[in-house]
Amino acid sequence: MTTRAGPRMRSWELFAGFFLLFLFFPVYYLLVAGHPVLWKIAGLAGIGVIGVTYLVVPPRLFEAPMWQRIALVLGQAVLITLITLAFGVEFLSLFVYLAATAAILLPVWLAVLVPVVPSIVAVRAVLDGGPFWLAWIILAMLLSTFSVLGVAELIRGNIKLYREQEQAALLAVAEERARLARDLHDVLGHSLTTITLKAGLARRLLEAGQREAAITEVSDVEALSRAALTDVRATVSGYREASLAAELAGARVALQAAGITADLPHAVDNVAPRHQPVFAYVLREAVTNVLRHSGATRCEVRFGLSWLEVADDGAPQDNAGRTGTGLTGLTERLAAVGGTLAAGPLPAGGFRLRAEIGDDE
Repeated sequence: MTTRAGPRMRSWELFAGFFLLFLFFPVYYLLVAGHPVLWKIAGLAGIGVIGVTYLVVPPRLFEAPMWQRIALVLGQAVLITLITLAFGVEFLSLFVYLAATAAILLPVWLAVLVPVVPSIVAVRAVLDGGPFWLAWIILAMLLSTFSVLGVAELIRGNIKLYREQEQAALLAVAEERARLARDLHDVLGHSLTTITLKAGLARRLLEAGQREAAITEVSDVEALSRAALTDVRATVSGYREASLAAELAGARVALQAAGITADLPHAVDNVAPRHQPVFAYVLREAVTNVLRHSGATRCEVRFGLSWLEVADDGAPQDNAGRTGTGLTGLTERLAAVGGTLAAGPLPAGGFRLRAEIGDDE
């Protein structure tokens, strides 16, 4: 039995309550008939069971295994048949509820067969001199069957829409988690690497007795820590956009702190403005990899209108360690704007990373 009956319960109850009016006839005939009190109580209990199973149970079994749905329909059919045999053909109106239950739970071809038998019985009773109003039961069963078939389609449509909305929400959550993980990696990876290098440099300066120079490096570490904290807050809020010019300046400082010769452009004017934010992330990750993995003594950065390239002279045996979460995140960022990422060792030694965005303009 499905546990998410809320949306379909509301759709069903708004419609199904109307058909409860048909209970008036069997209840009336049961009360005015000259049956013993215990028979009347048993009859009222049976009618109550039919009303409850018709109104409450079907939406809860809407997506249950077929055998459970068929079991409910058969159970109602047996109970209504017993009541009709015990109290007379006047209780054929209860088959309206069976028709409605079958229409919402069973396949269409099977649901339309349910009213056939009681309809034949009602026609035979009229032909044998029974009350003519029994013929209206046939019409009621047919109307309830086809009306409920329409409601069933509405419920199925609501369920499909509900599931699509749930799926969209799950995808949105997954995408936001991926964005947050990617951005935090890009922000903290470079910042913490630079802070580590500058802290190590400050320690060596203090050991060498160069107090003033060490104080300068410690001040830089403090400033970098504050900037990293600001970036993390902005990233979590979703409002951070990287600046290529700022990343270029930060790369120069970080490379110099690591003792790596930095051959960098002095401006970013030749890069298309719409490409600069994503290239800022590429530059940050590429320089972070140089600092962490390469053992390089020289790093070269070049820009173009829609491309960026970072190369170093690091030891070949260390190049294999540069692939990982960072480059995977860059690949995803570039793919989102129609770009590609190529990274690998150079024939003469070293490592090169190139990002390029297809420019249709």
